[in-house]
Amino acid sequence: MQPTALAVGGCALDGQPRRGERSLSHTSGNILLHFIFSTLGRRCLIGPEFRDDLFAYLGGIVREMHGTALIINGTGDHVHMLLRVRPVHSSAEIARVVKTNSSRWVREKWSSEFAWQTGYAVFSVSESSVAAVTKYIAGQEEHHKKHSFQEEFVAFLKKNHVEYDEKYIWD
Repeated sequence: MQPTALAVGGCALDGQPRRGERSLSHTSGNILLHFIFSTLGRRCLIGPEFRDDLFAYLGGIVREMHGTALIINGTGDHVHMLLRVRPVHSSAEIARVVKTNSSRWVREKWSSEFAWQTGYAVFSVSESSVAAVTKYIAGQEEHHKKHSFQEEFVAFLKKNHVEYDEKYIWD
């Protein structure tokens, strides 16, 4: 017996859209990600003389990947980025491209000693939380007068229910 019901989504059994309907030809998404990564050994390698330029450069890399940097900020030893990204890019690819290109740029222009840590953290952000996350990232200098990067990072892992072993999260 041949089924007569339509599949969810309104396609006929032959896989074609119903008459008068248009097919979705592009992938759509609203993916918001909060990246956190540190300098190698959490050393204070992001100097005040190039910090703003570095954050702008990071935003430019994201823009080249057709994403949007909503805010980028950090301190001398780490960076936070709130990004709106396209579904075509994985978080691993974004981290790799951003860290590789920016570390090369800093080494060529400012400091041959510069490097990022190997790992990173990334957390999904809901649209309703963008303002709160933006405020948090904007307040990094003040926040880190009271809390170390290590304390902050572990707190993020716990808050987001990420299992971890401290001997593996630090370079």
